[in-house]
Amino acid sequence: MCRMPQEPVRERRVGSQVQRAVMQLILDRRLRPGALLPTEAELMEDLGVSRNSVREALKALQALDIVEIRHGYGTYVGQASLTPLADGLTFRTLLQLSDDTHALAEILQLREVLEEGLIRRVAFLLTDGELSELEALVGKMEQAAGEGTAFPDLDREFHETLYRSLGNELVPQLLTAFWNVFHRVAGVRGWSNDPAPELTVSRHRDIVTALRARDVPRAQRAMADHFRGIEARAGQGVRGVG
Repeated sequence: MCRMPQEPVRERRVGSQVQRAVMQLILDRRLRPGALLPTEAELMEDLGVSRNSVREALKALQALDIVEIRHGYGTYVGQASLTPLADGLTFRTLLQLSDDTHALAEILQLREVLEEGLIRRVAFLLTDGELSELEALVGKMEQAAGEGTAFPDLDREFHETLYRSLGNELVPQLLTAFWNVFHRVAGVRGWSNDPAPELTVSRHRDIVTALRARDVPRAQRAMADHFRGIEARAGQGVRGVG
């Protein structure tokens, strides 16, 4: 019987071990994003592995945004952002060539569950000043719609402002990841802009009105209606944004 070569398997195993060792080193030394990591030679000595194993491990960790390689300067602790997650979700969605709208619907469902739960938490945390910010953003959306201008950046800012008072840094990262996936897929597929900007404005206004009244069930219904609209547009093969 023909046997597959074992060397690649062993190299992958060593590579994974080196990756875990570098991550553990970052944790043990409590290094923050932007901190300089030991040199390749130091890592080779500390971990007892070859230069090639160290380099391959660092390249893999760079792809995950765990380290940042600055050629000529050294290797630094990365931001550990959710960019790799967004990249993976985008590829997964585009890979489903025959049914990428279903794949998008799955992502929208996750975001909907996240936002409907968060809006319940944030309803009594929002200050009058923050509610006024949200109302101002809706006003800018309305002006843009009247001028026939798309307003994805305002839409994105609305949702970021909405949950800012939670003080949870992971929330905007997750929302941005889902947002980026949707826009990348829309761009690749060449979907057109939102055909009903006035409706998008109205749904955002409904959310703010409910929050002004501190009416949590109404705010959750308004958010659900908002996502029903996005899902309907995605199903029709058009770009509907957050």
